[in-house]
Amino acid sequence: MLITVVKSKIHRVKVTGADLNYVGSITIDEDLMDGANIVEGEKVQIVNNNNGARLETYAIPGPRGSGEITLNGAAARLVAVGDVLILICYAQMTMEEARDFKPSLLFPNEDDNTLT
Repeated sequence: MLITVVKSKIHRVKVTGADLNYVGSITIDEDLMDGANIVEGEKVQIVNNNNGARLETYAIPGPRGSGEITLNGAAARLVAVGDVLILICYAQMTMEEARDFKPSLLFPNEDDNTLT
């Protein structure tokens, strides 16, 4: 039997952009993606601490060191620049694998979303 567990989490990043006319996705500073072990195209759950919205989309890399967190496409309607988000990715594994698994948890600088 497989269970679903948290694989990666980026805790409390601020929205830097919202692009309604982009095809879709969330653009995440590539340094943050690497630090949280998130790959391009991976499914991401987004929790908006400001308005309670929860949504799912997929990750695309933004410029390294930029702190970029941009919601694209329809998801842009569920955020405002400056909103605080939690980004979560999940993985499926056996109960035995899950007992030893350690998720990648990232706590960026809350002022500019960087790792400094």
